[in-house]
Amino acid sequence: MERRDYFLTHAGLKFHVTEWGCRNGRPILMLHGIRGYAETFAGIAAALQPEYRVIAYDQRGRGQSDWDPEAQYFTDVYVADLEAIADQLSLAHFDLLGHSMGGINAIAFAARHPQRVDRLIIEDAGPGAFEHSEGARRICRELLATPSYFPTWEAASEYMRLLRPTVGEQARQQRLKAMLKRAPDGGHTWKYDHTGIARTRLNPDPKRSVDLEELASLITCPTLVVRGGRSDYLHSDMVAKMQNLNARFHAVVIADAGHYVHDDQPQLFAAEVVKFLSCNHELPARECD
Repeated sequence: MERRDYFLTHAGLKFHVTEWGCRNGRPILMLHGIRGYAETFAGIAAALQPEYRVIAYDQRGRGQSDWDPEAQYFTDVYVADLEAIADQLSLAHFDLLGHSMGGINAIAFAARHPQRVDRLIIEDAGPGAFEHSEGARRICRELLATPSYFPTWEAASEYMRLLRPTVGEQARQQRLKAMLKRAPDGGHTWKYDHTGIARTRLNPDPKRSVDLEELASLITCPTLVVRGGRSDYLHSDMVAKMQNLNARFHAVVIADAGHYVHDDQPQLFAAEVVKFLSCNHELPARECD
């Protein structure tokens, strides 16, 4: 599978972008969660070959992208980043997938730009989940309690095992490699802006909040909501509310998966995504170089 890594600049920040697949494939852009990174989508990218050009980027403050010196980690800013990156890549229209925080950003973008999003996939996110779910409270507890430093790689691995017990060891190690960097003394610290991200998540600015119910009602494209059967973040009643708000929303539940569906059940997640995209092909066929 062909892979390309490069950087784009927007608002004075560098954004690390990863692409998988041929350049002429159907474009699908993927947005990770609050402590995520572009590499988390490598598995689903492989499942979408050879038809798709999969594009993911480290959102501001994460991975190899720059940290925001003003800690502007809000939905409207993330959406502006996506607008700029899609423009720089000359993506007039594309499919869009978002997990958790990325799902919120994807809903906001699709509502704002209905002419650009052909199909939308929301992984374990929706109205009420960010504010009222046990998963939201869990994430806040984790942000408060997360160590800023690990003396050894094994210490970091043990922390990740406690944090993500349902995720396989290979996925956990991939996550650590993408999230950690060497400290000057040989230990390890976070590659993402933990302090800034935690501050905006734990003390959100009410003026920057978004009404996801209203945004969901404005979506005009076919939309798939994927919920983990064991998710503590997106509850079944929240999914039902999304479907009541918008008849274009179709929902599936993947059993034995928590909030990180694409990590917990990668094959089942990929199968649902491929099935949805295959059932809603509305674009002209494209040939790979």
